[in-house]
Amino acid sequence: MARRLTLAVERFPIAGAFTISRGSRTEIAVVVATIQDGDRVGRGECVPYPRYGESVESVSALIAGQAEAIAAGLGRAELMTRMTAGAARNALDCALFDLEAKLQGRPAWAIAGLPAPRPVITAYTLSLGTPESMGEAARKAAHRPLLKVKLGGDGDPERIAAVRAGAPEARLIVDANEAWRPENLEANLTACLEAGVVLIEQPLPADADALLTEIPHPVPICADESLHDRAGLDALAGRYDAINIKLDKTGGLTEGVLLAREAKGRGLSIMVGCMLGTSLGMAPAALLAEGADFVDLDGPLLLARDRDPPLAYAGSLMHPPTPALWG
Repeated sequence: MARRLTLAVERFPIAGAFTISRGSRTEIAVVVATIQDGDRVGRGECVPYPRYGESVESVSALIAGQAEAIAAGLGRAELMTRMTAGAARNALDCALFDLEAKLQGRPAWAIAGLPAPRPVITAYTLSLGTPESMGEAARKAAHRPLLKVKLGGDGDPERIAAVRAGAPEARLIVDANEAWRPENLEANLTACLEAGVVLIEQPLPADADALLTEIPHPVPICADESLHDRAGLDALAGRYDAINIKLDKTGGLTEGVLLAREAKGRGLSIMVGCMLGTSLGMAPAALLAEGADFVDLDGPLLLARDRDPPLAYAGSLMHPPTPALWG
């Protein structure tokens, strides 16, 4: 019996709203690829991201376009050559990983050559808002050991100070989502240093980040939008101290594993991050968390509804996925 590929678009409500420098939303749309081989089923979830020219429709079409190849036995290695990095390849790569695990009776981490995952602390994200609203959000989340703070450019020193006052003991990561500019860069960097921020994520636009080679990095700077897969590593030299690996950017766990290894070899720190997705989207990335310096896989914590079964979180402690979910 040939393998059969199906896909579905699913929507999940966000608990409240999620706001970054590029806008706000109250729900997420994910595309799920399912590959069936006899009585075994593998699943992979992806989040189309407009910033990278993706839509639910375009990603769904790319996934559906591989149905014939999947039926003929397409594997993960060939998938890497047939499709470019991005959300569509991620869904298929993770579905194939899950299917391999089910067919072989082996955990996906072993197939990937990774250590067995253990519970890890994930960052918890605070949406962009006024200093007052972000300070209040920080107070409510002050018990969490690691907070990720969304910023927006002008007015960020006040936002950073308010968050630090609200959560004096938490470690802070800030994420500007490309919103800083040369004219406010120094003030924002200084505010981060004074607040004891441990990492600054993507301060400048990806096409205007050369300035980072000309300034000191008193707080390490992490590439997100400036890096998708291994092909982009050379361009980071002198600009970034860390990278954010998101499987929707790398095009799957297969490339994610290779990217993590090469980046570490270049002396870069690793953050394992995510788009705003469900536990099914977090589960493959959780396998990379064991060797990461920072983990930001809080997507399910920000949703009003999740998968069944979900990933298990105890506060900010994320437990590895069970085979019933993925892998």
